Amino acid sequence: MNAVVRFREWIFRRVNGDEGIPVPGPLVSAEDFARVYADPAADGRSRGAGLSDLFWYWLAPGPQMHQEHLEPGERYRTVARTTRKVLAVGARRSDELAGAATRRRLQALPAGTVHVRLRDLVMPIWAEVYYELVFGEACPPPVRDLIVANADDVVTALKGTGLRHMARRDRLTRYLLARLRAGTCPVTLPAEFTDQETAWYLQGAFFNTAVVQMSEAMAHILLCAATGPAVEVDDDDALDRLIDETLRVHPLFGIAHRITSAPIAGTGDVTLPAGSVLLFNYLAFQRTGPAGDAAFDPSRWERINRKDAHFIPYGVTANRACPARGVAPVMLRAATREILRRYDVASSAEHTRSLPSRGPAYLTPAGRPGPGPARLALMRVRDRWADAGRSIQQLVLGTWMVVDARRQRLCTTYFEEVPR
Repeated sequence: MNAVVRFREWIFRRVNGDEGIPVPGPLVSAEDFARVYADPAADGRSRGAGLSDLFWYWLAPGPQMHQEHLEPGERYRTVARTTRKVLAVGARRSDELAGAATRRRLQALPAGTVHVRLRDLVMPIWAEVYYELVFGEACPPPVRDLIVANADDVVTALKGTGLRHMARRDRLTRYLLARLRAGTCPVTLPAEFTDQETAWYLQGAFFNTAVVQMSEAMAHILLCAATGPAVEVDDDDALDRLIDETLRVHPLFGIAHRITSAPIAGTGDVTLPAGSVLLFNYLAFQRTGPAGDAAFDPSRWERINRKDAHFIPYGVTANRACPARGVAPVMLRAATREILRRYDVASSAEHTRSLPSRGPAYLTPAGRPGPGPARLALMRVRDRWADAGRSIQQLVLGTWMVVDARRQRLCTTYFEEVPR
């Protein structure tokens, strides 16, 4: 399995070339990570990085309107202001939205112990939550299914377990475009943006990234709850420690890249020249500092101040931190509380940051006997066997998408044809 992973990495470098400066790494230490990340010159997002062609390929349609890939300037500031308005939701309302959507999802489950894929279980929850934030109304089931199909297609392609299917994504684009043209979408961008651009923005920010990242986070949290120490579900502080420790061990963001617009001082006498592609590695950074070990221990947050740890679950505030960093922790806590109040979660599946398995687990109504050792052992065997096939699948499909993205050059072509 490790040989296959190394081969995939070799193919990636072969096709894309060796691009980028790892941070932390030889030129920027972990101690200088936050300073370099927060430097105003670390502001480029897509233009000038060959790696952007791959990200744009995965985030299509309309990656040029994805908030995280807009270049700095007035267009970005306008889009970011709009996102902040949508997410300007108080803690009580955030809790209510996530709690209600979670309860509706759990009510649809059959009685008794059920086998689920945790990411699939929770994705409809976040589709409904973000629909209601954008449209201010309950999400109709057919639209929820459109959102889930779009988000699932994006994350499946990102993990190399399936090819992207633009027809699935375009169905959601057409729905959003129709709402905008009918005047029934409360969230709009100013007149200098077309309806098509606004539809792409909504799809990328709320019905792609938000739904995918919240679903991934919940799958990780529930798997950690299944295998870690017991947590008191009516203790918000205990739930927060569970969530924080999950995001420390399994950060949602792997590597964020920035292109420098001016020289930046690295570590010691190193200078990072303008035009450098900086690859900020969240996992590597969080494996340094006072909370740098790999052990899963939520109680560490009773002893360590989060500000002292190398812990950036939602990015660095000075450089495009996650716009949902205010509402996401509250919503994750509310959904976790609802699920763990009603169910015991058990799993013997391998738990990795990328989680290509989507998180297989058993949910058993609280207080009832759950799956026994034999059932969990069988799950473990099946998971390991499936993982072997997935690894080959990721090799083949991932290679194809890397090559196809390089061929299409979505980002490079855009900036050649439409200078901004």
